[in-house]
Amino acid sequence: MLINLAAFVVVVAGIMSAKSLLVPFLLAIFLAIIFTPPYYWLRRKKVPPFISVALIVIGVVILQLALTSLIGSSLADFSRALPQYQQRLHLILQEGIEWVEKFGINITDDVIMDQLDPGKLMGIVGSMLNNLLAILKDTFIILLTFMFIMLEAAGIPAKIKAMAGGAQDSLDEYIKITQGVNRYLFLKTLTSLATGILAGASLHFIGVDFAIMWGFVAFVLNFIPTIGSIIAAVPAVLLALVQLGVGPALSTAGIYMMINVAIGNILEPRIMGAGVGLSTLVIFLSMAFWGWVLGPVGMLLSVPLTMTLKIGMQSNEKTKGFALMLGSNADAANVLASLSLEKNE
Repeated sequence: MLINLAAFVVVVAGIMSAKSLLVPFLLAIFLAIIFTPPYYWLRRKKVPPFISVALIVIGVVILQLALTSLIGSSLADFSRALPQYQQRLHLILQEGIEWVEKFGINITDDVIMDQLDPGKLMGIVGSMLNNLLAILKDTFIILLTFMFIMLEAAGIPAKIKAMAGGAQDSLDEYIKITQGVNRYLFLKTLTSLATGILAGASLHFIGVDFAIMWGFVAFVLNFIPTIGSIIAAVPAVLLALVQLGVGPALSTAGIYMMINVAIGNILEPRIMGAGVGLSTLVIFLSMAFWGWVLGPVGMLLSVPLTMTLKIGMQSNEKTKGFALMLGSNADAANVLASLSLEKNE
């Protein structure tokens, strides 16, 4: 056990050291998984492989340029206005503290005010958006890797089967991993897109500045499980408070809550069926772990990475127990039910 733990520490340290190389590579892999179905559709239409990949890459580049242009201009305006927003938020906080002190509660300590200052959160949001914009701009390596993966996609199953000596088991595991991750990413993209559109349209109707940018933030952060949607709502609510007042801020918070309940708790479980096959605790812990190892991109890819790890563990008798620990309660119930049937027989 100690040797395995030591090996795990060494592997994690290696991943963190090679983060600058691994992050673009992982993004390219998952981008390729998302666009594999359109690629096979073009191939079924007798479109040559190179032309099929070229069409997909051109579409991705157009989308990336559009997002960079749209978000870049909004982010520049937001960055210029950020000091004013922070100052206004600080004044609102001071007014709130003075109002609370009327009830005999003394919280005028500068340390407490510094910890509760929401202006810092606006600065964190601006930094996060700048990092995201940098990833969108620095896409040459990602697109190049993505292009070569797509060109090799058709031959990967044959290579995996050949590596396994012609056995079908390895190919089945590969297909299971790609189909599971592809299904999750595709459905999550649709629900995140719906979340971003609804949030952006609602903020535009209320009159909150940079509504399109906040819609994009809601789209991206919806990929982060459990807390992503909550984080996306906070800066929009604070901006509504600064810009429009308490009433519109409460309306903004209510709209985000309704969107998250409708999509996260009703729509996603219906279209994803049994879900991603991971327990809620594992999803949260995987987000924290991959975020620590790979940064913000690790948080976005935490569920696909953990799904891949779980499916890979299921194929090995020695690690099936760990796969069950990562899985949901339904997985354990199914195993117990099958064992019960075997005993009765």
